[in-house]
Amino acid sequence: MRLLIVEDETRLALSLAKGLTAEGFAVDVVHDGLEGLHRAGEGSYDLVVLDIMLPGMNGYRVCGALRAAGHDVPILMLTAKDGEYDEAEGLDTGADDYLTKPFSYVVLVARVRALLRRRARAGGSPVLRAGGIAVDTAARRVHRGEDEIVLTAKEFAVLEQLALRAGEVVGKPEILEHVWDFAYEGDPNIVEVYVSALRRKLGADAIQTVRGAGYRLVNS
Repeated sequence: MRLLIVEDETRLALSLAKGLTAEGFAVDVVHDGLEGLHRAGEGSYDLVVLDIMLPGMNGYRVCGALRAAGHDVPILMLTAKDGEYDEAEGLDTGADDYLTKPFSYVVLVARVRALLRRRARAGGSPVLRAGGIAVDTAARRVHRGEDEIVLTAKEFAVLEQLALRAGEVVGKPEILEHVWDFAYEGDPNIVEVYVSALRRKLGADAIQTVRGAGYRLVNS
């Protein structure tokens, strides 16, 4: 899952990004409302964490512009303000949830996961199944048959992208886009490393390589 943090407090933004990355998310950070609107409008994010008090364009306007353009990405709004009016205004512009600073990091992660679960339920079951493999995107657990397979956060994120399109070919650039952040400049062959690790844990036949195109999670 790929998240966008739009927050002008650099220290807070980088701290959140570090923590969420450790949870297995790919995280991009911007510090300006206009840049946040541009990035979020590209449509490649699974959730946006959006501060209200931003330079360039405030969070209310960013949220309203995204909704007016038809983007349904879940939005969790952050603010240093505290009051029913502020919360109501944020929700009225189309935000899905609201968190007042200072907040517990544990609470923020719980809110993020809850919004992603809500979206998964709206689109169907949060459990993705393919070839005897069950990927529970809400509980972040994987089973093959009766056996639970223990994966690292990054392994899970790669498998999740394949499971979302089970039976289809998923290109390496698509996996990089959703599992690694926008600023990643390392070797794109990192994807092969994680696919190899998944094959060791799930079975060599679980993921097929389609030469020149990408990878396919076997759906039979």
